[in-house]
Amino acid sequence: MTDFGALISLLARHKVEFIIVGGAAATAHGSARLTEDLDVVYSRSKENIGRLVVALEGYQPYPRGAPPGLPFQWSAQTISNGLNFTLTTSLGSIILLAEIPGGRSYEDLVNDSFELKVFGVTASCLKLERLIQVKRAAGRPKDLEAIAELELLLNEAGKQSG
Repeated sequence: MTDFGALISLLARHKVEFIIVGGAAATAHGSARLTEDLDVVYSRSKENIGRLVVALEGYQPYPRGAPPGLPFQWSAQTISNGLNFTLTTSLGSIILLAEIPGGRSYEDLVNDSFELKVFGVTASCLKLERLIQVKRAAGRPKDLEAIAELELLLNEAGKQSG
């Protein structure tokens, strides 16, 4: 089971630049769907990659689904050489995304995020409108199923603010 609070707090304490996306963002907007991992889009700056590596290094990050003993080194070089990482840690599953469907990077999405106070820290979360667009662009069956609920939440939010 993923400890969302511990993972988000850990990243925030290490000043990692990240945006919560995926199922955790949907939950933050009121979705009733459960998610098993924390999806984040992270800044690819050299400094941020360094902070990300330091934040997770004590929690045994390892590629999810990879056979035990695979030569995997958690380092800034590893992150710099790759883009997206689906990891298990001693705190649970985290998916580190350099980009999400539509070629959206951290820098592209930062203006479509909002500050969320969660688990005693402040973290960035993708706005509902953009989350719907991202899920539509991903086109996976589970994302398409989630869109109907997210659109209802968006309509309800519009009624309350209007």
